[in-house]
Amino acid sequence: MGKRLLSERDICSKFILPALMDAGWDLQTQIAEERTLTAGRIIVRGRLVARGQKKRADFVLYLKPNIPIAVIEAKDNRHAIGDGIQQALTYSEMLQVPFAFSSNGDGFVFHDRTGQSAQTETEIGLDSFPSPEELCAKYLAWKGLTETEANTALHPYYETGKEPRYYQTNAINASLEAIAKGRDRLLLVMATGTGKTFTAFQIIWRLWKSGKKKRVLFLADRNVLVDQTMVNDFRPFIGSMAKLSTHSKTIERSDGTEEKLTLAMDGRRRINTAYEIYLGLYQALTGPKDSQKIYRELSPDFFDLIIIDECHRGSAAEDSAWREILEHFSGATQIGLTATPKETEYASNIDYFGDPIYSYTLKEGIDDGFLAPYKVIKCHVDRDIEGYRPRQGQLDRDGNEVEDRIYNTKDFDRTLVIDDRTKLVAKRITQFLNESGDRMQKTIVFCIDQEHAGRMRQALINENQNLIEKDSRYVMRITGNDKDGLNQLANFIDPEADYPVIVTTSRLLSTGVDAQTCRLIVLDREIGSMTEFKQIVGRGTRVHEDTGKYFFTLMDFRGATSHFADPDFDGDPVQIYQPGPDDPMTPPEDEDTPAGDGGEGFETVIIDPIDPGPTGDPNGPDGSDVRKGPRRKIYVDGIGATIIRERVEYLDADGKLVTESLSDFTRKHLTRRFASLDDFLRRWHAEDRKQVIIDELAEEGLDLQLIGREIDSDLDPFDLVCHIAFGAKPLTRRERAENVKKRDVFNRYGDQARAVLDALLEKYADEGLLTLDDTNILQINPFSHMGTPVELMRAFGKKPDYLRAIHDLQEALYDESA
Repeated sequence: MGKRLLSERDICSKFILPALMDAGWDLQTQIAEERTLTAGRIIVRGRLVARGQKKRADFVLYLKPNIPIAVIEAKDNRHAIGDGIQQALTYSEMLQVPFAFSSNGDGFVFHDRTGQSAQTETEIGLDSFPSPEELCAKYLAWKGLTETEANTALHPYYETGKEPRYYQTNAINASLEAIAKGRDRLLLVMATGTGKTFTAFQIIWRLWKSGKKKRVLFLADRNVLVDQTMVNDFRPFIGSMAKLSTHSKTIERSDGTEEKLTLAMDGRRRINTAYEIYLGLYQALTGPKDSQKIYRELSPDFFDLIIIDECHRGSAAEDSAWREILEHFSGATQIGLTATPKETEYASNIDYFGDPIYSYTLKEGIDDGFLAPYKVIKCHVDRDIEGYRPRQGQLDRDGNEVEDRIYNTKDFDRTLVIDDRTKLVAKRITQFLNESGDRMQKTIVFCIDQEHAGRMRQALINENQNLIEKDSRYVMRITGNDKDGLNQLANFIDPEADYPVIVTTSRLLSTGVDAQTCRLIVLDREIGSMTEFKQIVGRGTRVHEDTGKYFFTLMDFRGATSHFADPDFDGDPVQIYQPGPDDPMTPPEDEDTPAGDGGEGFETVIIDPIDPGPTGDPNGPDGSDVRKGPRRKIYVDGIGATIIRERVEYLDADGKLVTESLSDFTRKHLTRRFASLDDFLRRWHAEDRKQVIIDELAEEGLDLQLIGREIDSDLDPFDLVCHIAFGAKPLTRRERAENVKKRDVFNRYGDQARAVLDALLEKYADEGLLTLDDTNILQINPFSHMGTPVELMRAFGKKPDYLRAIHDLQEALYDESA
């Protein structure tokens, strides 16, 4: 019977852990206890943020550090021996391991997914747990790895002090296994913000140190990607690593120190072949002229491994510059990294690299709590929906007659400019920042082209003149041809730098820029490419706990978020809001709003200029015709523009779309927790420490203290539950305290004891204090002026008498059911 009284933790330490060690498992390197797998989904309601429950395995067993092989789920001895096996299987599938165990301290249920056991699931004794050698032999047979291949696949990680997340471990290990078996084209699909560069580093390190790959090329298409990679994740390669560039540069590391980049090319663009790890831009290695194709200086067998970062951008097209480099070094193992695999009739990552060996999607990242969820504010502009037809004889700004036809959202800011529309967008962005209470939140505004980004910058400056006076960098344009703006890019993405705050751009910031603290993304251009849409959403998905960034907002003026309805989109918003012309920009939290798919009235047919399709669209990234120079735009003044509709929707904690207010969300959660008002009242009165109930609800993502501040700050959690969940009439804290005083409940106590109880009632009424039984409260005002804690408790008799009085006080507060 003694074992049945032990906690689950006791079962782990007294029975399971000794059984593992007796079987030969090393406590320091092979056994991880209470291994946390996920961060807990971030749940957003209005400005309230909570974390859902983390997924945590009781034990994970490893062949070597970061090479998991088995999961054990423990239960206390009041459970059956196999009650934890389904949970263990869930975690084993997450970790992509074949062995799962369940135990209650009497023995183990062993589930073997390798198919090598006589039965898939068997019960074994505590003294029969399989040894590391037994499971390793089955594991290698299951993976189909020879001893030589296993030496590569199981080579140790670099110990950075940074624990890989479970999906990073999966991606790294899957890559090593595939390469060990001889596969030479691999595709890894990992959502933006999930650590592709760290994953790439560990792959390179293990292959390099195992001797499987000796010379490595890491390719990207943005200088900032290469530079930051060299001084941060790839730092352990210093001494063996160089950048394929002729321009020397000093880069600031994430810890604030500075480092000068080592270059592999001299002023005459000759490559030093003494290094082993090379990083570079494909633009630096090739170009349209033969003299620019520097990669040809290296023999086709020079590199053993090439990793292509963000390989969705152009590299999938057969005529792309990247493919030119890849084909020259065709004998090398090549790994493509992307958040958005491109798979169309005209360009295919999968056709080149093969099916992804591992994928971790935006939706999975949000569900696990590693990526920030987001709200969507959808703004429908009258001109976009109704179109614009010039009146007869309408002249543009230059005095030319405007062609008589209907102009629509495809034309605005590309061929025809209605300046009032630009001003309207700038006004609504500014209104949102004002209403949010934080005008310093980092914001990216995506525009049609560089000229549009320039006009949007000016409109935003005029809307925020007081902040511009403090620092002219409050609003800046950052585009490919704007040197001043580009010089401020590093400051924009630096969490420690206040300025710039709002940046306007066309395409420069749509991919590859690690804007950790970006809280608002504005879309004022159509996005025809799902690939680019996912990348833009990815600019805001990084969680930044130091600055309290747990979600972001996507403001859509062009119907681009109709991509949410596309089955290829894999990460839903937590909220979609469509306010009317006179409504606030921040979503309401206490009234229902209509739902919808958000895609009506919009035609998204724009060709992605980064990767134009087979139509041969001649438009360059700045909206110009590359054959004829910049496109002439028509500027029409005095037309006007208004917002005619906006809308809100939420996703619940399970990721399902609902159309409910904060009150509705709270009501549904509470009624799932408490079947009836009587059920709640029984639990409340039975619990001596009311804070226990509040803490339990907070762990489930329902913080009653924060919800109370949003809905009614005068109600305590008891009345919030009774009122919101069950429709009972609430009493304010002040009313409850006054009722206790009127009933003269404590007339049996002396003057000093009554004074203490009256002061506690005031604390409850004014501050909502529920932890009245915490004796530490007697050390603060006003109690500290009444006497010492010991003296005050003696006014009731002894300490137990004081605590009994506090218990009676709490009961008196709630002795009338609401």
